[in-house]
Amino acid sequence: MRSAPLPLAGTFHELSIAVGDVRAAVEFYERLGFTQATTADTFAHPYGVLTDGRLFVGVHQREGPSPVLTFVRPGIATSLAAFVTAGIELTRCHTGEEVFNEIGFQDPFGHAVAVLEARTYSPVTRRVTDTSLCGDFAELSLPAGDFAAAQAFWEPLGFVATEESQPYPHLSLTSDHIDLAFHPPAVSALPLLVFRDSGMRERIPRLRELGIALSPAPALTHGNADRALIPGPGGTALLLLAEEA
Repeated sequence: MRSAPLPLAGTFHELSIAVGDVRAAVEFYERLGFTQATTADTFAHPYGVLTDGRLFVGVHQREGPSPVLTFVRPGIATSLAAFVTAGIELTRCHTGEEVFNEIGFQDPFGHAVAVLEARTYSPVTRRVTDTSLCGDFAELSLPAGDFAAAQAFWEPLGFVATEESQPYPHLSLTSDHIDLAFHPPAVSALPLLVFRDSGMRERIPRLRELGIALSPAPALTHGNADRALIPGPGGTALLLLAEEA
């Protein structure tokens, strides 16, 4: 039986975030109930990976764009022509027999993407049902002013788009490994790690009791009693929403 072809970008690996202090970033996610993964010595800079069983966040003590949507595609050096054919202009191409192969590019809105030749951390023994204090991770939502352009760029990379309007206008794109979304910059200029949970109204006070800094959620279509925003490291924020009925 022949397996399905690998999407152009490969499989999702992590959301890579550049931080000034890896230890502080690791502790931030651990307080929220994330688990550390064992990392390899791929990078020279300090590096950690946290997961809630669905989402993997890589915190990198380095300079550079942040966040970066990072994928893994074995044999990336032999796949460069496919990216050219797809009209993708590489901003980084680091390939060769004696180096760790990786490429980079941007989507139409400047969101950075990286594709690596191999994983940089070990699997974590954690069930997808073992949620963090934030609830179930739903999707990574990125600011974009043109939903059609977002769809045209990301679908060839292995995503399928479905437009949604609740609880705020956004375009959702699903895949086998991570769901993306795009929201108008007026909703939030930051990339949002979106979590949904039927008990979010009870979760939010619990987070406050634990000393987690919470901010009001962006202006959405409904009241904000059961939603909140947690400022995160590396130019991101965690958006907590009640599960839609």
